[in-house]
Amino acid sequence: MNRKLNNSIIARFKLDYDEFQLSVNLSLPNSGISVLFGHSGSGKTTLLRCIAGLQKAESGFLNINGNVWQDSDNDIFLPTHKRSLGYVFQEANLFSHLTVRENLNYGLKRIKANFETAKFNHITNLLGIEHLINRMPERLSGGEKQRVAIARALVLNPEILLMDEPLASLDFKRKQEILPFLSRLNQELNIPVLYVTHSHQEVAQLADYLVVLEAGKVQASGILSETLSRLDLPLSQDRDATTVWNTTVVEHETDFYLTRVAFNGGSLSLPAIDAKIGTPLRIQIYARDVSIVLEVPRATSILNVLPATIIDIVDGESGQSIVRLEVGSQSLLAHITRKSALVLNLKIGKAVFVQIKGMSILN
Repeated sequence: MNRKLNNSIIARFKLDYDEFQLSVNLSLPNSGISVLFGHSGSGKTTLLRCIAGLQKAESGFLNINGNVWQDSDNDIFLPTHKRSLGYVFQEANLFSHLTVRENLNYGLKRIKANFETAKFNHITNLLGIEHLINRMPERLSGGEKQRVAIARALVLNPEILLMDEPLASLDFKRKQEILPFLSRLNQELNIPVLYVTHSHQEVAQLADYLVVLEAGKVQASGILSETLSRLDLPLSQDRDATTVWNTTVVEHETDFYLTRVAFNGGSLSLPAIDAKIGTPLRIQIYARDVSIVLEVPRATSILNVLPATIIDIVDGESGQSIVRLEVGSQSLLAHITRKSALVLNLKIGKAVFVQIKGMSILN
């Protein structure tokens, strides 16, 4: 068996409806969270259903870490119930007449499998539902129900976890409640996750690898930081365009309610975070909150002033210029006016300084 197939997810599908065609050829990592991103109708859910075997593409090939689940050329199509996967839908779809524990055990009984108590407890603790184990679904909040649905998929010990916009039905408060749990899944479980969303926030907070879909085709795919900063993609021109950096907490300035984080090439001050020194921290920086200057300001209220080099620059819509910069080893996007770019004579390769508002940095 090809070593590459043993260490990746290969998905090739062609599906033709009257009004929609899906045509994808992907090689995805076998770890972390791969996000399928795109607007409604881009083919995200259709692709996920093909991977799950819920939709049979007339032409398809699917290899999960060396196991072929579909190969239309050789008449191979593994039905969904024989695929080692967990699937989480937009709605939790819990059995209303069963307790949380019984909902979790239901799938195990169906496949006639036993699950180690330690692993069961690890998953319930990881998702923060151990205190809910004897409750009925009617006594759960929307966020709690969805966490139970995720746990129900995980207790099956799947080779891959598929999540179809699991936060779409939740309000902002419930989304903020569940996002940290999803991040912990990525850090503590060795299961690749394919996650469908059209939310920029979920992309920035969860994705390790990003696939951008448009009209049933792959517009771009790659490591999150690199894909987000590509100027040839609409993502970089969107009002909510962000850059994601991986940093480490290095200091708490308690007198000023600030936390300093370090990255490969410098450090940033941001609003105080309740995290121990040495804690890895993912931050997202909005392009609209980055400004460019030619010299270090003599006096400014902005604490984060960093040397940078212009890597690329393009004109966007409505008099906007999108600038891609390199800060240390990190990519950074800035949205400025076209007039500012002209006045500063910004060009590829030019050394500048960037100002990043600490209050605009999200973690």
